[in-house]
Amino acid sequence: MKKNMFLLLMLLFIAYILGYPEESMRAAADGLVLWYERVLPALLPFSILSNILIYSGMLTPIMRRLAFLVRILIPVSDAGAFVLFSGFLFGFPMGSKNCSELLKNGQISLAEAEILFIITNNIGPVFISGYIFHQQLQMPALTLPGIALLYLPPLLLGSLLLRRQKHREHGVKKVEFFAKGDGDKQKNPASGSQMNFKIIDAGIMNGFETLAKLGGYIMLFSMAASLIKQLPLSVLWQTVGIGATEITNGIREASLLPNPSDKFLLAMGFAAFGGISGLAQTASMVKGTGLSMKKYIVGKLFLTAVTVCLSICYLKFFC
Repeated sequence: MKKNMFLLLMLLFIAYILGYPEESMRAAADGLVLWYERVLPALLPFSILSNILIYSGMLTPIMRRLAFLVRILIPVSDAGAFVLFSGFLFGFPMGSKNCSELLKNGQISLAEAEILFIITNNIGPVFISGYIFHQQLQMPALTLPGIALLYLPPLLLGSLLLRRQKHREHGVKKVEFFAKGDGDKQKNPASGSQMNFKIIDAGIMNGFETLAKLGGYIMLFSMAASLIKQLPLSVLWQTVGIGATEITNGIREASLLPNPSDKFLLAMGFAAFGGISGLAQTASMVKGTGLSMKKYIVGKLFLTAVTVCLSICYLKFFC
């Protein structure tokens, strides 16, 4: 069934390229320009530096001094605090990428990573402020409320799930302690830090590989969004379909709607979900790590619903 569906989509995509060559080429060019002008310069430096910090061993001593700021609200490990910082400050897909790298490097547990990569894989504050509210919606007064409505649900969900996880782990450790005795406790090996050109080169190559993948996904899903515009649907449903596929094009289409409330609600929903393009990019980042994309999709749908509901309440009571 999945193979047949995938084959049907590929045939539809090829038919669109052959039937509408000008529109498909323009959409591909728009996707590549978006990647080159916005995504590449914004994320490549952070991607390279993150890899260097993780694989040089320098991340732990740095985050040990900063993690206490996060643990006031969310009980995370030192490495988990780095995922939170990078995911919320640098923007998508740094949360999932750093979860994947830290998990592969043994610096974070699978249980913690499964929660963090759902709640930290969000649109960055610069994109929210600059692109969504200033450039497209032209609603700068709603920037801070918009950031709060997008970030508070994942932070609260993460705090709840991680506290429950820590409580469960604490109970397991108690049982193991009384079963083994104090003398049987294992000691963690000392971790050292190193820095050399081999690690820097690997960080650079990994960063470029990651961003090259993102460029390919952005181009393909920009073309898919363009294909949806050719379907015999109403403007509203075209906008919903485009935003569910790729958020940048979806937010641009939402900004053309006449009703300001519709613009705001659709943009918030698209940004919270991240689009099918975002799901594909995330799956690429965590491939081979054991992180569950099914849980990620369920979590994203839940957070999207919460954000939209809160946005409706905000419009009703504060606007």
